[in-house]
Amino acid sequence: MKNNATIHSAATRRATTEPQQFPPLELVTRPTVDTAAAAYYLNRRPQTLRAWACLETFPDGLKPLRVNSRIAWPVAGIRKVLGVQ
Repeated sequence: MKNNATIHSAATRRATTEPQQFPPLELVTRPTVDTAAAAYYLNRRPQTLRAWACLETFPDGLKPLRVNSRIAWPVAGIRKVLGVQ
């Protein structure tokens, strides 16, 4: 019989190594997305977006929203930066 801790750690390890899948930007209907999704759409690393938020050096129209110590990026701003309306 397998130990539950072993099963859990294997599942956790597998989940952290699988790449996240994001829908095409045209299909996103939420007003904001998290840092990982915004980084994917902007072709940047999430840490770059965190630095933009911290130093307030983000591109025009992409001002992040801070919600309970989390950063939310406006989808409209992402579309503006990419030139997709």
